[in-house]
Amino acid sequence: MEAPQYVAARIQQALAEDARTHELGIHVDVRGDQLFLRGQVSGNEQRERLGQVAHETAPSLRMHNEIKVVVVSEPGEDEHLD
Repeated sequence: MEAPQYVAARIQQALAEDARTHELGIHVDVRGDQLFLRGQVSGNEQRERLGQVAHETAPSLRMHNEIKVVVVSEPGEDEHLD
């Protein structure tokens, strides 16, 4: 049986290298047969893709996708300092 930290590292590598995701900022935690994904992304589609890649990498684990989707808006007006 593979150690949890090695499984987590393999999943993180897959999330970073898979052409569908290319994501570095997701925290992966493996506890027993449970897989937890945590972090923030800018869209629900990316959140779903990350879950899919993680599941394909470790299909035997029960996944908990706790990745939050944050709203990214255009910057406001320039701030002028006197």
